[in-house]
Amino acid sequence: MTSLSPTGTQIHLTRSAVTAQIAQVGASLRGLAVGGVDLVARYPEDVPTPSCSGVVLAPWPNRIRDGRWSDGGTVRQLAITEPKFDNASHGLLRFTAYEIGQADAAATLSATIHPQTGYPYEIATTVTYTLTDAGILVTHTLTNRSDAPAPVALGTHPFVTIGDADARELVLRVPAATQFDVDDRMLPTGTSPAPESLRDGVRLGDVELDTGFTDLTRNADGRVRHTLTAPDGRQLTLWQGEGFDYVQVYTSTGYPGQDLAVAIEPMTAPADAFNSGLGIRRLAPGETWTLEWGIELG
Repeated sequence: MTSLSPTGTQIHLTRSAVTAQIAQVGASLRGLAVGGVDLVARYPEDVPTPSCSGVVLAPWPNRIRDGRWSDGGTVRQLAITEPKFDNASHGLLRFTAYEIGQADAAATLSATIHPQTGYPYEIATTVTYTLTDAGILVTHTLTNRSDAPAPVALGTHPFVTIGDADARELVLRVPAATQFDVDDRMLPTGTSPAPESLRDGVRLGDVELDTGFTDLTRNADGRVRHTLTAPDGRQLTLWQGEGFDYVQVYTSTGYPGQDLAVAIEPMTAPADAFNSGLGIRRLAPGETWTLEWGIELG
């Protein structure tokens, strides 16, 4: 079932007690509920996507300093899409209307990154949202359609919540050993140990975060798991699979309808990775990279 809004066609998925809403523009996860409990912070149907909520970020997440990077010795200049800090931000598909393929409990959206100023590569991308018994599985693919190796990275930007629980009382756990230190343009200057309190669990109302993390602890199944826990014991888990070796955590007091909102953003590379090289993968011509993450209520 679909409907129209400023973010394009809206896709509604249903599987038993699990529902999701996907926006065509940016292939954004704009709603997810399990048993009537919202796990993704919703926003009004008649407004554009706020704060990049739920959007797929490719071929890079986060920021590139001055929009400038060296591509094997060739200096590339991207458009400045974050004028406040004079950076190129969140890739090239944020405002793209994806092509939609749909089934009742799953939907695949596809978009192509075409060669353009600052990025002379063609990358075919897909994202598939599949409902599970406890939440959602998200699968991304990136395929290099160019005739030369192409540098790529990927991220996503979901804002998460637990139904009617007071966001300030939610306890956040992020299993990271290292955080990125940043300058006044939110670009990395180095790293430092991540606070142990974040691994143990911090009350969301006690922290302000717009921080990248790495050296993430993986469970035996290869997944990194971040959690939000409500005072009544309900727990949201956002997991990220192999290849997602970084995460950005962002708290906001400006999200529509929310006194406090938090985004937990799986990323394959940190901010300014096209310059540092951290997490960047060069896809050979014809090569496909597949990545997975998901959200569950337990």
